Amino acid sequence: MLVKIYGSALFGVEATTIIIEVNIAKGIGYHLVGLPDNAIRESSYRIAAALQNNNYKLPGKKITINMAPADMRKEGSAYDLPLAVGILCASNQIKAEHIDDYLIMGELSLDGSLQPIKGALPIAIQAKKEGFKGFILPKQNAEEAAIVDKLEVLGVEHISEVIDFFDKNVPLLPTVVDTRKQFYDTLENASLDFADVKGQESIKRCMEIAAAGGHNIILIGPPGSGKTMLAKRLPSILPPMFLHEALETTKIHSVVGNLKAHKGLIAARPFRSPHHTISDVALVGGGSYPQPGEISLAHNGVLFLDELPEFKRSVLEVMRQPLEDREVTISRAQFTITYPCSFMLVASMNPSPSGYFNDGSHPGASSPAEMQRYLGKISGPLLDRIDIHIEVTPVPFDKLSEERKGESSTQIRKRVIDAREIQSERFKAIENIHYNAQMGVKQIRKYCVLDETSKALLKNAMERLNLSARAYDRILKVARTIADLEQKEQILSHHISEAIQYRSLDREGWLG
Repeated sequence: MLVKIYGSALFGVEATTIIIEVNIAKGIGYHLVGLPDNAIRESSYRIAAALQNNNYKLPGKKITINMAPADMRKEGSAYDLPLAVGILCASNQIKAEHIDDYLIMGELSLDGSLQPIKGALPIAIQAKKEGFKGFILPKQNAEEAAIVDKLEVLGVEHISEVIDFFDKNVPLLPTVVDTRKQFYDTLENASLDFADVKGQESIKRCMEIAAAGGHNIILIGPPGSGKTMLAKRLPSILPPMFLHEALETTKIHSVVGNLKAHKGLIAARPFRSPHHTISDVALVGGGSYPQPGEISLAHNGVLFLDELPEFKRSVLEVMRQPLEDREVTISRAQFTITYPCSFMLVASMNPSPSGYFNDGSHPGASSPAEMQRYLGKISGPLLDRIDIHIEVTPVPFDKLSEERKGESSTQIRKRVIDAREIQSERFKAIENIHYNAQMGVKQIRKYCVLDETSKALLKNAMERLNLSARAYDRILKVARTIADLEQKEQILSHHISEAIQYRSLDREGWLG
């Protein structure tokens, strides 16, 4: 007897429906075809034990299973449940008249209980798109999949529940999630606050500008000056995610399996801080079975690279194209996958191997030559893609010992949100551009018009600092954000002047 069951395969952050055809005929043997990986091939042992422990059996006949389309590679253990149900139906051990109305996924334990799967959200989105009535999956993933409305999401804990649902019409309780309520109820309340940072007012100003325009920023300073402390507080002043951003972010983390059990939508902007020993594949994504990397997991959030020169140069260089295009394309001989990666890059670094500026009074100070050699580990093209370079100096004792608290993240965030609203209105008719850092050349020429005084100022800076065309565009973007924070329509000379000051690594003699 031939039975068809529907499952799903992940391809990047998208899902593709898989038709699982189970045929049982005279003979002997278990034949699984359709490019399954080892985890799927081993499913026969898990299925046999799970059925036996629940008073069913694997038929002693010729079982042929085809996973179509047969030329697409399938991977993972999430096909255990549809394969087991298909075998039971094809061998007439159970009846399932409406099985083609449902998409089924789940990994089996030997006792028949179900383990969570990866990618429940993109699978649910595709199931709804293709008109399935419902999606049967492990209960741990039910809230994640229930984000998709108008799809019956049935979370189960054991294979016996699925068998009873089809064979005995025992109803399963659908999981229902009010996506909008969950989103607004779980908007982040940051535990870290800029009010805890003593001094560093100029750096806080830079962070505010970076957050308001979505600009990349690098902090340069000696150990203990507060670079990491400041970077970790950046998410607290970023505007809340829009619902579509939260869905995009949740989708990527779902594919990787990063979502906690019984958790639905990710409402907090991601903050990823990989160690400097990370490989280029782990950073941008890839592998034999490509997975999203850290830059994609930081999508719509912050990627923090602490001690930037300690990262391998090859790792940093692979970020060049994703920083420009806000997506990363991984190409293999048989397929190409594109992952989104629109993130804010926040980097920190010491100015030299010892960590101290060229200060003869400090015993650990490095010479200008040593400092230049250390900075040379970071390529010019990569630095060009970072909009704001700022020096962080140690906080003096009188500032550290002050009882007065600084401006809170809530106050700064309000100004950031106001500036972002201006940008959203400006770019509302342009697809995929929502804030200043995303502007292309066309938008820069249209929205960053300078008066004669500002042009002369920028011309002088370009010539003196020998800036590239990309650095020129970066200065204009940052100046546009500064003007937005002041709610000015026109970019003025003092906006340009301040933006130029945030190109520390371009300034001749900045090492002292």
